Formats: sequence, C-alpha cells, structure tokens
Amino acid sequence: MSHSEDCNTRQRSIWSLLRSIPRAASEAISGFTASWTASSELRRRRKTLTWNEGATRSISRLLDKTAEGCQRERYGQTMKLEPIPKDPSDGNELDLSEPELQLVKQIHEAVADANLSNITRTRAYLDLYREYPEIHWAFLAHMVSRNGGWNMSDIKSGLMSDLTDNDFKYHLYRFLERCNALIFQDAYPQLLLYKHSKQMERSYFHLLPYFHVSAFMTPFWDRFWIDRNSSLLSVALIINEQNYIEDRVVQHPYFRKHVLDHPSFRLHELMRLNQIIFPLGEVQCKGNLFKDRILPLRPLVGMSLSHFNSLSSRIKIGKSLYAMLFGYEDIYQGVLQFALSTPHLGSRAEYWPALFTTKPDQAMNSLEESNELLQSEWLPVNHRLYSPLLESVWHDTEYEPIPRFDWFQEPTMLRHLSKPIRPFLVDMTHAHRSGLERIAFTHDMDIRLS
Repeated sequence: MSHSEDCNTRQRSIWSLLRSIPRAASEAISGFTASWTASSELRRRRKTLTWNEGATRSISRLLDKTAEGCQRERYGQTMKLEPIPKDPSDGNELDLSEPELQLVKQIHEAVADANLSNITRTRAYLDLYREYPEIHWAFLAHMVSRNGGWNMSDIKSGLMSDLTDNDFKYHLYRFLERCNALIFQDAYPQLLLYKHSKQMERSYFHLLPYFHVSAFMTPFWDRFWIDRNSSLLSVALIINEQNYIEDRVVQHPYFRKHVLDHPSFRLHELMRLNQIIFPLGEVQCKGNLFKDRILPLRPLVGMSLSHFNSLSSRIKIGKSLYAMLFGYEDIYQGVLQFALSTPHLGSRAEYWPALFTTKPDQAMNSLEESNELLQSEWLPVNHRLYSPLLESVWHDTEYEPIPRFDWFQEPTMLRHLSKPIRPFLVDMTHAHRSGLERIAFTHDMDIRLS
C-alpha cells in the first residue's frame, strides 16, 4: 500500500471513530436516566447507621488535648516526653508481660504473612469481617482493596497498556501497591488486637502504640470496646488510614514526580479509571437500554474519586462509600453475596465475565474496540477485553522501611468526625460501561494517530 493510500485509510478510520461520538453521547444520557432509576430502587430499604453524638464530642475533646500536648512537645514547652515503644523485631526489651510480648510478636508475624500482596490482604480483610461483622470497616476495606487490585491489573490490560509508557506503568503500580500495603500494615494489627481482645474478653488496646498506631485511634477503640458503635469506629479508621498514606505516599517526592504530577495520571482521571465500584450479587438478566435484546449483566454501585491529591476528598469518598455499603440493605446484601461467592484474583472478569477475559489469546486484537463496545453490551468468546490475573503480570515488590511518625499533630482532621451521609446516585453500571467506551475510543484514536 502506498503512503497516500495509507493516509487515506487512516483518515477514513478516524472519521469513522468521530462519527460514533454522537451515538456514544446519546447512550451516556440514556445510561444516566437508567442509573437514576436503578439508584431509586436500591435506596428503598435503608439500614440504620447508628451514631453516638455524645461519644463523638467526648472523643473530640480528648483528641483536642492530645493534639495540644503534641504541639507543646514539638515547640519544647514541656519537658515530659512519653517514650516511643520499640519494635519487638529490634530485640530490645519492652515493658510488657511475657504473654503480651508474645502477642505483639504473633501479630507482627501475622501481618507480615498477610501483607504479601493485594490478593492476600484483600482475603484477610474479608476473613476477619466474616468472623467479626461488627467491624464494618473490614468489609469496606475488602471491597476497596478489590478495586485496588483491579486498578493494578488495568495497567497491563488490553486497552490501557498501549496508552502509557512502561516507566509510568511501573511507577503507577508501585504507587497503588504502596498505598494498599501501608494501609494494611497500619490497620490490620488494630483488627487483630480487637480479635484477641474478644477471645480473651478484655481490652488489649493499650498495645496499639507497639504497632506504631496513631494516638488518634486509641480513644475510638476504647470507646468501641464499650458500646460497639460500628459507624464511629469506621469513620475514625477512614480518617486515620487516609492520613497515614498522605505524607508516606501521596506527598512523597518520588510518587509526586513519577505518578501524581505526571501527565498520564491526568489521563487516568479523565478516563474515569478512578471509579470505585462494588458489584452486586449474581449476574442478572436486564433489558439492554439501546437494543432490543436481553443480556447478562451484573449491576454495579459505587462512586468516582476525582481528586486523589486531596486528603479531604478521599476521606469524604470513604465516608460516602461506607454509608452506601452499610446504609442500604439491598446494596449490602448484594455486595456481600458477590464477595463471598467470588474469589479475588485481580481481574475485572470477576464481575463482568461476558466482557473481560483473563486469557490474552482469547482477547480482541482489533483497532475498532470502541465501535465494538458500542455495538454490543457484551463481547463474544475469544473477542473480549483483556483483564489479566494480578499475580500473572505483577510480582511482590520490596520497599524502603516505613517512616515511623504519628500523623496526628493538629486537630484539623476532627472536622471529619460526623455521621456519614448516604449518597443519592449509587448505581454505577452504565457510568462504568461508558468509562470503558471512553478508554477504548482514546485507545483506538491513539493507534490511528501514531
């Protein structure tokens, strides 16, 4: 084929893509209408989100004093400094009884064993929630960690793999993995301390400092041991974990330079790869909005995080996701059914197997992915989108030691201690599908212009 013929073919292909934009826009509008209707149905049965305002005020006053003490120590206004507990792995003596010393060592070992990968972390959260369902945050963390695994495998998926260079893919994976691992490193010891406290029928939360847990969390666990207020503890953990990764990852110079300030990260936000989705129950048959067919579909609920850079935005999204998951009965039951029946392996084929495949030799290899996605709600066997198993494309990564400091130095984060509000528009089925079409369109256009 001559150069002129090649240019003409490429131009016709580009115009074909551009002609699909009005149809995609029309379907997006129809999808929003359907999401509104589905959200209304999902909101019908509400679950009570118990909130103890008196306990919240009491803990806030206590934490105000704690922050004030931290500030005085920082500026040398007091000579009394509490000793920082030493890590048992250092081999130094601790001011603990022998059973407590053994417990601390056992929990450190259990955390290390479960913190090997996104797969092991995600499973550990669900196992603990099944044993102690009053720890709502563990189930929320399980579902958010599933999304983390899907985002990691997306980096080497059929569509996204061609849109960014290899260096950015590697740095983005390290960023996602580091966030996932550090939150687990901080939160899971807290959950295991609660488990041991339940088994022994007495509180062991005085051991929290031996796991470098922020002073922010101690009054919440002490209060939870008394009244089992799941909502208050969940909000506290959301605030704590997002602050835990703020300086250690989000504001870390390495990740700022190679990920968050990189132009390709903006592409991820524009393509709505920041959607956090919770699949519901079993695959259902629903009428196709755009064609006269009945197709298999698993509904999705969730939200989009548009400003990952913003600590407050991440906390607000976390609270909304919690209120959605535990504030609506049908959503809770559907998500729980999905989680218990679907092992997490990091591929999006887990929730939409009629659209994704884990096998590269069964994936589509076409320059018309966006058109094909517009033509059908699902894709035939041997012609689906590639979404690999996480452990087949990424492997365990060594990191530098975790910086040991307490993020809670000022009381500003206490403003987030409020009852979570149930979100209104919760269905994400069509928004997620539209996001895939946008990615496919960008993928196809990029190939034609390259």
